Amino acid sequence: MRKIWLLMTLFSLGMWLVLRSYLPSVSSVIPTVKPSPQKTIRYLKRTLPQSIAHILVIPANSRFLVTPALSPSVNTVEEFAQKHQAIAILNAGFFDPANRKSTSYVVISGQVVADPKENERLVNNPNLKPYLSQIFNRTELRRYLCGQSVRYDIALHNELAPAGCQLVDAIGAGPRLLPELTLVKEGFVDNANGRDALGSKQPNARTAVGITRDGSLILVMVAQKPNAAANGISLPALADLMKTLGAQKAMNLDGGSSSSLYYNGKTFYGKVDLEGNTIKRPVKSVLLVQEK
Repeated sequence: MRKIWLLMTLFSLGMWLVLRSYLPSVSSVIPTVKPSPQKTIRYLKRTLPQSIAHILVIPANSRFLVTPALSPSVNTVEEFAQKHQAIAILNAGFFDPANRKSTSYVVISGQVVADPKENERLVNNPNLKPYLSQIFNRTELRRYLCGQSVRYDIALHNELAPAGCQLVDAIGAGPRLLPELTLVKEGFVDNANGRDALGSKQPNARTAVGITRDGSLILVMVAQKPNAAANGISLPALADLMKTLGAQKAMNLDGGSSSSLYYNGKTFYGKVDLEGNTIKRPVKSVLLVQEK
């Protein structure tokens, strides 16, 4: 009997091992539920023929908010980041280095905190008088509150907010890059009088912001390459770059020595001197990227 019991046990064990080899494992029977990927900021670096583009993509409907900030005087992007505990900072509006007053509109929480009409050096400049109406109606990045949702847009300063939306923040600069380059319309270029305030066709350090079809924001700072012959990017080329990055709307921000981007504890500056050294210039206004 003992032998028969032992043989039956061995037979059962063998059958179980055979059947087990044909059965799927537990992990393949029970589906694994993976959490959806969390929307987060993406940093990209693109090497161009005459420059290096540093790019941040802020996903739509994410936990991140992009808002303007203004300094009473001027600050570096690192100082802005420290003060506001921001994840990322991009230089933004134009200002006069002589009096450190903004020459771009800035709206924060529904209040106008910078008005170029209050900058006497701008208003009283005889060379700019023919263009003041255009200067006071330049392109700006806007943040609307539409019901419970946040929406970003790029529009001229005098444009009304869409129906059902309230303007919360705005920061001006210009010109618009996409869907078209509006250098003449915004008073940067006057071909008849040889005016080109931004050296639009010349390579330089540049900064821009764009909006994709799904509402994501693209922040771009194009830096000069040290010791390169023709250094930087022109405004038409910047518009093309924003288009390749997926922007449907885009605008130029203050460039040249102001070009600077802070992200995750590291700062990238756009302008270099003749010896190839980075130029670090404090700025008046910036775009903050913060968690909601």
